[in-house]
Amino acid sequence: MDRTRPLTLLLAGVLAAGGLVSLTPVAQAADSELARNGGFESGLDGWSCTAGSGVVVSSPVHGGTKALQATPAGSDQARCSQTVTVKPNSAYTLSGWVRGSYVYLGASGTGTTDVSTWTQSAPDWQKLTTGFTTGASTTSVTLYTHGWYGTGAYLADDLSLMGPGGDPVQTPATPTGLAAGSPTSTSIPLTWPAVSGATSYKVYRGGTLAATVTGTSYTATGLAPSTSYTFQVSAVNSAGESAKSTAVTATTTSGGGNPGGGLPAPALVGYLHASFANGSGYTRMADVPDSWDVINLAFGEPTSVTSGDIRFSLCPATECPNVESAADFKAAIKAKQAAGKKVLISIGGQNGQVQLSTTAARDTFVSSVSKIIDEYGLDGLDIDFEGHSLSLQTGDTDFRNPTSPVIVNLISAVKSLKAKYGSGFVLTMAPETFFVQLGYQFYGSGQWGGQDPRAGAYLPVIHALRDDLTLLHVQDYNSGPIMGLDNQYHSMGGADFHIAMTDMLLTGFPVAGNTDRVFPALRPEQVAIGLPASTQAGNGHTTPSEVNKALDCLTKKTNCGTYQTHGTWPALRGLMTWSINWDRFNAWEFSRNFDAYRWS
Repeated sequence: MDRTRPLTLLLAGVLAAGGLVSLTPVAQAADSELARNGGFESGLDGWSCTAGSGVVVSSPVHGGTKALQATPAGSDQARCSQTVTVKPNSAYTLSGWVRGSYVYLGASGTGTTDVSTWTQSAPDWQKLTTGFTTGASTTSVTLYTHGWYGTGAYLADDLSLMGPGGDPVQTPATPTGLAAGSPTSTSIPLTWPAVSGATSYKVYRGGTLAATVTGTSYTATGLAPSTSYTFQVSAVNSAGESAKSTAVTATTTSGGGNPGGGLPAPALVGYLHASFANGSGYTRMADVPDSWDVINLAFGEPTSVTSGDIRFSLCPATECPNVESAADFKAAIKAKQAAGKKVLISIGGQNGQVQLSTTAARDTFVSSVSKIIDEYGLDGLDIDFEGHSLSLQTGDTDFRNPTSPVIVNLISAVKSLKAKYGSGFVLTMAPETFFVQLGYQFYGSGQWGGQDPRAGAYLPVIHALRDDLTLLHVQDYNSGPIMGLDNQYHSMGGADFHIAMTDMLLTGFPVAGNTDRVFPALRPEQVAIGLPASTQAGNGHTTPSEVNKALDCLTKKTNCGTYQTHGTWPALRGLMTWSINWDRFNAWEFSRNFDAYRWS
């Protein structure tokens, strides 16, 4: 949506809302209050706010002792909503007190014409009122309030819906028949019969909430091989949550799933500028120190953006005078592997845009990447798709079931490569925060459109491949501020940013604020922290002392600063850096600090 033209659209909306108000029947004397906790005296009980945008404050308030404060951020309008039960063919009056600029109050799902009203500016408390008549089969409506793009926080209090109450909703019965399907080494599928009146189900693992789903199935992923897990499920609707079902226990297979990819714990990952030169200079493969456990060859690039045809060659001598011969390069790779190191081909990078928009491009990708792996005797693949390589088409809103061709074809291609090379195939990914953690707030073009379709676009790839994924090392650099699970923005360059961003991966988070669509936590041995090796390597360089603080917090829960993590993960896999070349340029400061710190 064009943010330079909100007033025209808003004026049209208010004229329509004004007409609707004049035609709406007045609520009858027998009507009752249907909004739950409209004064926010019980916090956010009954209300759901997008991406954690809403909080309850004690000042200023309109009535009582509490009020809602919600803050728009980026493309998020800070929408807070509640679904209530109503009667068909009945008149209702919606009202509330608001304070701030461009504040909306409305109702959707009425079965007739959805309504809203707004105020352009309310420096003090202002009452908003609108009304509607329900349709012939309408039994529930959603009340909401929200702000507007680029504006500050707004306040709402004493929200009210007056009208005839719908038939009382009963808490659903406890689910029965929970069953576990055939486990893999890292996942267990669960199914259960539907419960009458349930609108969603909560799945518990070991007594802790693992997910909220709307269907009658769920697959627990990211599990450890040869391990027993206990699950329960409850049924939920607007009246509340049922008791938990009888527990079911299942054990993952040994599977040879290679969850660590044969990597040491902890491990150091670095990118080697093998196909180009820059200000850091060329580093020969044989000259890479033993500190590096995974060496990613940068980069394999496509012949064109949509061809899927990936090519890799050593830096030309005219650009890199000290480049080794292809034979020496291959011999050095074998020597590294004999010493227990892994060497991967990294596809993409800043200049290597890859869009597998067709099945033909997908198949070409598989064959061309296989050729590179075979020619150089490599251990696997690193996916470093950046820029416009991945984006979500309009309507592709569920990371668990992607429909965008560039996403679906990439997942299929990587699965084909994993199937070809077997369990020893090492798969790593290096997305930017924009494509992963930003998904906590924004996913694709969003519910109302107008957002960047690339937001969170790596999430479906990571999720679909999590059982095949050896290591995810998000680039905690070249990033804008990102909201963490504490609903505060964190900026790159210090320990706090790495702690908050890594905690999101190891805890899991609702995508775009939707608690029915939770991105599950990854295993700690699947996660490393990505940083630039020097100030010249990228924005967001972190000093060794701050790197060590982040590692202390995540692996020992010490030196955490103000951010409180949701766990302690001594099995965190390690660090990744851009790049080995830049670390050499900086007198090996990054790798030497890691060698001195290595935890057990």
